[in-house]
Amino acid sequence: MASEFKVNEDGLTREGYKPLHPKMKKVMRVTTLIYLIVSVIILALVQIFSVNLGGFYWPSLIIILFIIVYYIVSILIIPIIYYARYRYNVGNDRIDVLRGVFIIRHIIVPIERIHQVEVTRGPIKNIFGLANVSMTTAGGIASIEYLELSEAEKIADMLNDRVVSILKERETN
Repeated sequence: MASEFKVNEDGLTREGYKPLHPKMKKVMRVTTLIYLIVSVIILALVQIFSVNLGGFYWPSLIIILFIIVYYIVSILIIPIIYYARYRYNVGNDRIDVLRGVFIIRHIIVPIERIHQVEVTRGPIKNIFGLANVSMTTAGGIASIEYLELSEAEKIADMLNDRVVSILKERETN
């Protein structure tokens, strides 16, 4: 693993990046399992209706097997790699996020460019006590995913306070 992802005894990388909470692997696995179940049900229905229409539809059987293998890999391996490679740092002037499984993305969001900060959590993340912090800028939306709810709220409050202070500073100048 690259040195930018190695964590010291304080739970930070050499550059000060933080890892995600380990519960995120469970969230990813449960979400993927739900997608697997829905996909298999849809393809099984296609198979059943194709038999009723006059023939056995082999391609759907092959697709079902491919999807099952894909989702098994996604359940067992991808969360481990994603967890190992996801790091974030909230500084005084910017947010850095490193993430990716095969391709590592380094996202830098200047705090002064943030227009809106939002804490979001779906039903599965809510069960596990995790949330995302989404930041809207003129260039799009960036997010820090799979944070503990208290950490997400703390980051959102800090970013909102920092954005307000930057706006007040601009007004006085």
